[in-house]
Amino acid sequence: MITLSTWSALWLLVFMALFFNFLNGFHDASNIVATVISSRAMSPRMALTWTAIFEWLGPYVLGVAVAKTIGADIVGAENITVVVLYAGLFAAIVWNLVTWYFGIPSSSSHALIGGLVGAVAMASGPEVIRPAGMEKVLIALFTSPIIGFVIGFILLRTFMALLWWASPKINRWFRLSQVITSAALALSHGANDGQKSMGIIVLGMVTLGYLPEFTVPNWVIIAASFTMALGAYTGGWRLIHTLGAKFYRIRPIHGFTVQLTSASVVIGAALLGGPVSTTQIVSAAIVGVGSAERASKVRWKVAQDIAIAWILTIPITALIAAGVYWFLSQRIHIAV
Repeated sequence: MITLSTWSALWLLVFMALFFNFLNGFHDASNIVATVISSRAMSPRMALTWTAIFEWLGPYVLGVAVAKTIGADIVGAENITVVVLYAGLFAAIVWNLVTWYFGIPSSSSHALIGGLVGAVAMASGPEVIRPAGMEKVLIALFTSPIIGFVIGFILLRTFMALLWWASPKINRWFRLSQVITSAALALSHGANDGQKSMGIIVLGMVTLGYLPEFTVPNWVIIAASFTMALGAYTGGWRLIHTLGAKFYRIRPIHGFTVQLTSASVVIGAALLGGPVSTTQIVSAAIVGVGSAERASKVRWKVAQDIAIAWILTIPITALIAAGVYWFLSQRIHIAV
């Protein structure tokens, strides 16, 4: 049995949460830059640098409502232990690494929520999971890609109808406009996804007695936004290739429409406190935009593989987290 002081337990949790945040930025940077790079709006390194800057700004501009949803609405702090948080984070980290290795865009949000639910269910039983909080999370996660698909489809059809007369020079406008839309998407991703690790850290601080209630300290916001930006700057090139090249050949009008669609959906969710998957929304928007031009344009097998990964993420990470919690609970003791 390994005994940890509350101070050591907290900093181990902070390290794991920030590492998850780094992987989240690394894993999900592909969502933001794939269409920008494929449509040649920016060079790869410039796109990643631009993304990292706005990922860092996200939580400051759009607030921390999502952190409260993750940290306080799904499970009450009285049913959380640090070991539960370790297990949930470990499962999410493993899933992010595996899907990155195989070049499969997957949801870091799904992975973390699945990990938390699996660990809590193993520790205290499934009845401690708050139905209202889970309902809010699941509605946000599973409706947002549908909304992304529909908006992307409608927007491209609208642009094509309004610009039927335009010469190929219009591509330059769409290419330059992606500088703005990619910034908005990076801002929304930093605000929505960066807050998930904030919620975990603050939940751990409440559990260990370092905070009396769920409030997000400034240092947590700074650390989480920095590691998210660092991960985004590093970039997940395997996933950039999947999103930017495997669906269909992305032109400037596609890139602009995907970026505008995705940013609108993710910003709306961040303001409402709904933890959504940027990966899902961008992928669905890419498919919606391609379908609006011609359904046969989309490589549906790629979309099918991604959809299967989405469906499997929560149950697999829940099972991993449950097993990890059982293992760790036999070997780690927190000295109070």
